[in-house]
Formats: sequence, structure tokens, C-alpha cells
Amino acid sequence: MRIIGVTGGVGSGKTALLGRISKLYNCKVISADEVAHLLKEPDGACYQSIIDLLGQRVLDEENRINRAEMAKIIFADESLLEKVNSIIHPAVKEYIEAEITILKEKNQIELLFIEAALLIEDGYDKIVDELWYIYADELTRQNRLQEKRGYPVKKARQIIKSQLSDSEFRAKCKVVIDNSLDLETAIKQVEDYLNQLR
Repeated sequence: MRIIGVTGGVGSGKTALLGRISKLYNCKVISADEVAHLLKEPDGACYQSIIDLLGQRVLDEENRINRAEMAKIIFADESLLEKVNSIIHPAVKEYIEAEITILKEKNQIELLFIEAALLIEDGYDKIVDELWYIYADELTRQNRLQEKRGYPVKKARQIIKSQLSDSEFRAKCKVVIDNSLDLETAIKQVEDYLNQLR
């Protein structure tokens, strides 16, 4: 089983590309964002720690963590954001490492893709076989954030500027997939690369 870490800036189309890949190959995709949401559920490893830190105000009427409310609180206070990240990021990584162990033992898939925006920053390069960078030019990313998430131009630009630069991603990643155009063009690059490995 080959373990591939997939990263790239917001709006680069990582999720859409991996959604297509998952239908074409004998593989599994683990999204760090989805794991984080799972761990914030009432029976999840991060649930109580987040409530202890932020209080009951982050809970909805069903005693679940209200994502929008939590985001509002932590993005207004950088120290709280750091504390929440220090709860969630290690727990996500631990969960993913446990999943890797299980999948290796089962030995039923050829490829495991791990998608995470902070793959490089959180040291995932130590648990994957190689890193892929999903690239899209800044204007394309900005347009996608406006169209798909409804972000105003200023917010889209701020988010893009807060992330690693193109050169930083390229320096750390073995494979670069250009996803600036359509998914078919990006998929062809993926197929060409994976065929070389066979």
C-alpha cells in the first residue's frame, strides 16, 4: 500500500480531484477535515477538551459543537485558535496513524490518499511515502472561493496569502498536479504518474 499525502492551497480543488480518483483506483481517501469533524462529535476524542476550553456557548440544542459558533469565537482570538489547534491537530494525526496501521494489516487497497491543508506544517511527510501538491493559480483559486463558498474577493485573497507559497509547496512535494483547468486534465496527470510506478 502506497501512502500519498495530498496538499495544496485552499481552492486548489484537492477534494474534487480526490473524489474522482477514488472512483478510478483501488484506494481510500482520508480527509483530515472530516476526521477533525468526527473527533468533535459528542463521543469524539476532542469533544470534552474543546468544551472545557470554550465553554457551553459552543454547543447547539443537541449538545453538539456548533461549528459556526466555534469558528466565530476562535477566529476572533488568536490564542484560543492556537489552543484549539493544539487539541485537534495531534488527535487527527493520531487517528490517521491508527487508520494506516489497520489498512496495512488488511492489505486490501493499493493506494491511501491523506488530504490535509497543513500536511507539511503538521509533519505528515514522516508518515506518508510521498507528498503531492495540487496546484492552481491564485486567480483560479480566488474565483473558486467566490463561486463555491461565496467569499468576497478580500476574504478569498486574505486566506490565500495566509497559506504556504507556491515555492514552499513545490520544495516539499515530490509530485505537482496542475488543477488550474478542468478535472480531466488533472486526472490525466495523475494517471500518467501512477502508470510510471507500475
